Amino acid sequence: MKSISVEEVQQLLESGKELNLIDVREVDEVAAGIIPTAINIPLGLIEFRMNELDKSKEYIMVCRSGGRSGNATMFLENQGFNVANMDGGMLAWSGDVE
Repeated sequence: MKSISVEEVQQLLESGKELNLIDVREVDEVAAGIIPTAINIPLGLIEFRMNELDKSKEYIMVCRSGGRSGNATMFLENQGFNVANMDGGMLAWSGDVE
């Protein structure tokens, strides 16, 4: 499973790179703040909404601490998607949130 650090994600966003971030936390958790440009697909819905994703793109999975996003990363990787898990999740995130 590929992973990416919080610092790398923040640097890429600050440099203007367009990232495909998927936050797999529950809706009530996301209400407290989400990384700008991230889309929310709760972990329990990933299997049902993966048809919304494009296998030609790379995705970075985010959750509170990195556990659920790790599960989502492994699942999507097994389905043929190019995905990486953001280590540390939102607990480690010090950048902007919406």
